[in-house]
Parts: sequence; structure tokens; C-alpha cells
Amino acid sequence: MATVEGTVDLDSAGGLDSALDPEQREAVTAPRGPVCVLAGAGTGKTRTITRRIAYLVRTGHVAPGQVLAVTFTARAAGELRTRLRVFGVGGVQARTFHAAALRQLRYFWPRVVGDEQFQVLEGKLRAVGQAAHRAGADTNTESLRDLASEIEWAKASLITPERYPAEVARVRREIPTAAELVAAVYTGYEKLKTEAGLLDFDDLLLHTAAALEAHPEVAGEFRERYRCFVVDEYQDVTPLQQRVLDAWLGERDDLTVVGDANQTIYTFAGATPRYLLDFSRRFPEAVVVRLRRDYRSTPQVVSAANTVISAARGQSAGTRLRLEGQQPPGPEPTFTEYDDEPAEASAVAAAIRRMIADGIAASEIAVLFRVNAQSEVYERALDEVGVPYQVRGGERFFSRPEVRQAMTTLRAAGSAAVNAAAAWEDADGAPEATDPGALVAAVRAVLVPLGLTDEPAAGSAGRQRWESLRALVGLAEELAAVEPGADLARFAAELVTRADASHPPTVQGVTLASLHAAKGLEWDAVYLVGLVDGTLPIQHADGDDTKIEEERRLLYVGVTRARRHLALSWALSRAAGGRRGRRRSRFLYGLIPDSHPTARVSAGRGAAKPKCRICGSPLIGVEALKLRRCSDCPSDIDVELLDRLKAWRSSTAKQQSVPPYVVFTDATLTAIAEHRPADAAALVGIPGIGARKLDRYGPEVLALIATDG
Repeated sequence: MATVEGTVDLDSAGGLDSALDPEQREAVTAPRGPVCVLAGAGTGKTRTITRRIAYLVRTGHVAPGQVLAVTFTARAAGELRTRLRVFGVGGVQARTFHAAALRQLRYFWPRVVGDEQFQVLEGKLRAVGQAAHRAGADTNTESLRDLASEIEWAKASLITPERYPAEVARVRREIPTAAELVAAVYTGYEKLKTEAGLLDFDDLLLHTAAALEAHPEVAGEFRERYRCFVVDEYQDVTPLQQRVLDAWLGERDDLTVVGDANQTIYTFAGATPRYLLDFSRRFPEAVVVRLRRDYRSTPQVVSAANTVISAARGQSAGTRLRLEGQQPPGPEPTFTEYDDEPAEASAVAAAIRRMIADGIAASEIAVLFRVNAQSEVYERALDEVGVPYQVRGGERFFSRPEVRQAMTTLRAAGSAAVNAAAAWEDADGAPEATDPGALVAAVRAVLVPLGLTDEPAAGSAGRQRWESLRALVGLAEELAAVEPGADLARFAAELVTRADASHPPTVQGVTLASLHAAKGLEWDAVYLVGLVDGTLPIQHADGDDTKIEEERRLLYVGVTRARRHLALSWALSRAAGGRRGRRRSRFLYGLIPDSHPTARVSAGRGAAKPKCRICGSPLIGVEALKLRRCSDCPSDIDVELLDRLKAWRSSTAKQQSVPPYVVFTDATLTAIAEHRPADAAALVGIPGIGARKLDRYGPEVLALIATDG
């Protein structure tokens, strides 16, 4: 970190550091008691935390062993301990929430439960599978992962099985199957654990809080031991973790929290920034310090980050941290539009190769994307130019279980097709040339039973499978474009070739990572790729302002990972030669300079740009495209028809045991009620209604439209 002009020596605390800016110094030297540090990206929060702890110890406010600092990763906890040792402050307990709870529970368990020790359940899928089988739920791997995630979210949110259906309805949570079925699996899972004497990781927190709440002598001993608490990444605390923290504190207030609400990207797992934002309400006497000076990134990168987050809707005061870049100036961020994803990946790989040739280490370069399925095309592009890489936070594309299963099925289908063609040739002569579109249709037909649908599946695991299968269809489109005669057998062989090429030895190289996996990391150069509506923001976020804003924060996290070089790009088509109808992410509007060639709305080169049917302005965003009007232009909606459609959707969703949005989203229903399509051709012209939904729901929807109000 660069030395800051006007820094102050902490001589009274033994000269802890001479490079603190005024705000950092205020946080470090704040009186013992409640302190809230709102720390923007790159503002030195870890530096501030460690020096605050050291300051409290050096000035005699607390002994090292009386400090408990909690973080969200073991890596962060280890870094905290290492930095404290540099200051000669050993003995501070720096742990994750779960590690701290496990240590405490093992100590107090004999006194609150008995001599029989518990065992920690390392992985819950087997137990969830048993509970799912008994409840009659699907037991495939993706379904079990989704059910396990729902159980984790419920426990993190302090929601019991009995309350689960009502709570998911109240918060409009996207769930993988019927709420009552999830609740039944949740109940069975808890029963299985209890019978076996097992605790999962969330139980560690629940039982720790319960022990301190119900046993005054246990609480007294704990609170005598630990008198000062520090919580990092406080914006990611769940209700369960906050309950544990409250139990640790009791009536005391010797607490320092550090966080950034602009980096809240885990609400799907139960995290909430409200504890950070409401800190001064809970502790009116709290010292609140805002760290705005960004020591990580150039002013150009910082300006881009500020632009991204300043457009957020419904910002509260605690999120208004406008960063101030402290590094020397650097290059402006670049914005590039490509015809298709392979072209985008090839260009990014070539640029990275040039960077490495210019002296930037491969380990200081990252390619970041929204979903893991996007990694495949970049794995291949980097392989082709000889640049080593590592995939962080996920498996390589061809190592994913759903991709391996699909390859096996495609190989078998290809062999069967070859045998059938050979038999046909023996009987009737050579077959006709293959239609270029036949390969894609054949691949889709093979993948549909494996989970490929017109729209994403519900649940994170199901959606990841869907994204991977959709990526395979994209590869089929790409092969069909360059080899019109390719068949299933040729495609299966192509996948094997690509898979073999994508398994280089594990080396330190360019990082490929999702935006979620990139949180907490930084690189000299960052390429943010695939920035199109439907991917960022993700398709299933449309129609929900809360989810859209979390998607915006994901882009903010991505931008703030870059120290010096930042490149943002998008492609108008998924496959080479495909229709260039995709639109760059709505989050880029206002970020791209007006003078830039791509500052115009892009809807495919040479294609007519979609315009609002009311005011004539270019349409921005998936919802606007569905409605064919700007979101703030007057609506000519048929309210009675919309009510009938919503009642029908609710009934249909209930019959199918799926969330209503799986049938049709609110935006699609609104578009139907505005356009009143009179036939199937007009109905399928509304974005969001594909062939499958037309076949499944078309007759009923058209009947509703034809019904007199």
C-alpha cells in the first residue's frame, strides 16, 4: 500500500504504523465500545482491523486472549493472525464463525448435554438423500444439492421446517420444488441427524447460541474469557450468525464491525446487510467511520466502480461510499463488443498473451464471468494460445458431472445414429446430406431428458446443470456453422477432443473465476466478460428489483478486483455465425463513454434497434423488450385480463407444485395483457414464450384472452 500524505504515528500505542490515513486512524484509535467501520473496496480494512486490535492490546484495554475476531473464511482468519503476530500480538483468537462455535461447543458440551460427545456431519447430501427418499422427493444429485441449499438457507435464516412454506412465500424466494415437499425433507433430515447423534455446521452455531442463552453459568464463563469482539465482512452476516454474536456479547457492547453493503452478494444464502446498516440504531453511541480512500485501484478503475454503484436503486445512507482513488493514474477501462462468444474469448486470450509478453505475470490476470458454464470457451481459447490458467471456485467445464453425463449420452446416441445410417445405406443407398440445423436439433433432443429446458431450472444446482447443457448446445451450433454436415457422432468426437485439450497440468496461471468466487481477491488486470442482459443481470433476476440490485453489486465487485487494467466485453451471439440479437448488460449504460463506438444501444449489427412503441426511445432491458415500451412510459394494459392471467398462473403453478414464475414471469403476463395476442403466432412473438411453453400453455392463455371481461 502506498504511503499516505499526512499520516500520523501512533506513538502512544508503541508506533504501530506510520501509514494510516485520518479515517483509518480514527477507526484504529476509537474508544473501547461499539465501532462500525464502513470500508469500501480497497480501502485497507484488514490493515485497519489488525491495527485496531493491536492498539486495544498495546494501550491496555484488553489482553490478547480476551479478543475474539471472526471472519468468513479460514484464509482471512489466517491472514489476520499472521499480521497480528508481526505486531507482537499473539494469542488473539481469529477464527471463522463455525470454527469458533465448534471450539466452544466441544468445551461446554459435557456441561449442557452430557458425556456423550457429538459428531460433526462433514457432508449432508447422504442424509438429505435419505430424507428426500422418505418424503418422495427427487433424489438425483442436482435435486439433493438444491434441497441441501434450501435447508442451509432456512437454518441460517432461523426458519424451522414448520415455518418454511410461509416464509418462502413471504419473501418470494425462488425454490427448487414445492415448499411443503422441501419442508418435509427438512423435517426428515433433522430427525435423521438427531437419531444418529450428528450435528451439521449450522447446528454448531444453533447449539452454541442455545448453550449461552439457556445456561447462565456457561455464558458467564465465556464472557469472562472473551471481552472484545471484532467481526469482518459484517454485511454477510446471517440471522443465525447474528444470534450467536448476540449470545457472545450479552449486555456488553465492546464490538467492532467492518463491512461494505455495496459488496453484499450472498443474500441467496441468507446473508443480509441490515445488521451493518442498522448498527448505529442499535448502538446510538457507536463510533461510525467511513473508509473511502481506495489504495488498490487506479482513479480510472475507481471512477468506473463509482459509476456502477451510483446507479443502484433504493440506496440507503450506509451504502453511499464514493471511493477516492489513491493510486497513480492508469489506462482507461476498455469496452468491446464482439459478434459472438468464440470471437470474444479468442480476442481476450490474445490480449492476455500480449500482456504476459509485456511483463505482467499470468497470476496477476483474471477473467471473470457470471456463471461457471462461461468458463469453457475461455479455457479453450487460452489453451489455443498456450497461456496457462487455473479455474477458481469451480471445476473445469469438461470435469463437471452434468457435462460428463451429457458426453456419455451424446456418444451413445451418436453411435446409434451411425449404426442406423449404415443400415439405411445398405438398404437404400447413400443418405442425403445432413441439414446444418439437424445437428443442433439432435443435440437438443438428447439433452432434454438430462435437464435442458426452454428456461432455467429452479434452484442453484439445477440452474448450473441447465447452464452447462445450454453451453453444449452452443458448441453444437458452433460446429454446425463450420461443418454443416456434422452429425451426433462427429459432435461427440469433437467434445472428447476439446475435453482432452482442456486438461493441462495444474499450474499457476491466469485465473478463471465466477464473480462470486472472485470476492476478496484482486489482480493487476481483470477481464469482465459475457456482459449481456440475461447473463448479467442473470435471466431469473428480471422482474425482481432486489435481485437486479444484487446483480449490479456483482458487477461492482468485479470492477473493484482490478488494480490497473480493466476490460469489459460482451458478444451479440452465443455461437459463431449465430443471430446477433443479444444486448449488452443494462449496467453498462452510463458507464461506457458517449464517444465510444459501442455507446449506442446494440441489438446486432445491421439489425433494426428495438424502439419503444410509445415514445420511440431505444429499449433497454429484458422487461422493456417484452413490453415493447419503456418501463416508465404509460401502460395500456388490460387490467381484467392481467387478473385472469395471474389467477390462472397461480392455479397452474399449484397443480404442478412449482413457483408461479416457472409458468410465466410477471413481465411476460404483463406483456400478454398489453398486447392481447389473438393467435399462437402472435403469442410466441412475446419474449419469454418459447415453443415448449406455447405447446403447454398456449391454448389456455389464448382462451383467457378471448374471454369477455
